[in-house]
Order: sequence, then structure tokens, then C-alpha cells
Amino acid sequence: MKRWTRWQDWVAAVAGLYAALASIWTTPRTGASMTLMIVFGVLMIAASLWSLAAPAMVSMEWIVAVLGALLFISPWVGAYAANMGAAWTSWICGAVGVVMGLWALAPAEKAHHSSHGGPRAAHA
Repeated sequence: MKRWTRWQDWVAAVAGLYAALASIWTTPRTGASMTLMIVFGVLMIAASLWSLAAPAMVSMEWIVAVLGALLFISPWVGAYAANMGAAWTSWICGAVGVVMGLWALAPAEKAHHSSHGGPRAAHA
């Protein structure tokens, strides 16, 4: 697979960007919601872009999914689940990150195997 072409990573990057920027218009801006949304959003963007740059790196897809899960649970951990705007943003963007990370596993595995000569290359 060519670099910068996996649509799942682009969707995860946009979800991370939305989560990171949502603290600008989400009210009330509590310290926990802003911090967690910005941190997990930026980390999800970074992991998605890294995965786009290295499409055969399967571990990055798992990292995107884990960061999405952390963003999803952050309203409960950060005690801002009652703040509906921030909570729903975290839940939706986190769920998108999990789904896109897991969805991109198969193409990443395929790219990994094709870039290393396939499963039989080590035994040739």
C-alpha cells in the first residue's frame, strides 16, 4: 500500500483534530475536559499520521485504537461526563478512533506482509 492513502487513518486523524479543537467551542471548559480532549486528540492525530507515513506498521493501528478507547473513557475518568458537549465529543471521536484503528488492521497487515516478502520469505 502506498503512503498517505489509507482512508481509515485520515478519518481517525480528523476525529483527533476535532477532539483537540472542540475545547474552543465546548462549554463549560473544565480543566479535565480540555486537557484530556486536547492530549488524546493530538496523540490520535500523531499516531494516525505516523501510520499514514508507514503503512506497513501494524502496531500504529493498535495505538490509534487504544488512544480512541482512552478518549472514549476520558469523560468518566476526568469526571466531565455531566458536561454533555465535551462528553459526547469525547465519546464520538473516541469511538471513531477505535473503529478506524481496528478497521485499518487488515490493510496494515497486508502491507506489512507484502513489504517483507510475504509469510514464506523467511523460509526461502
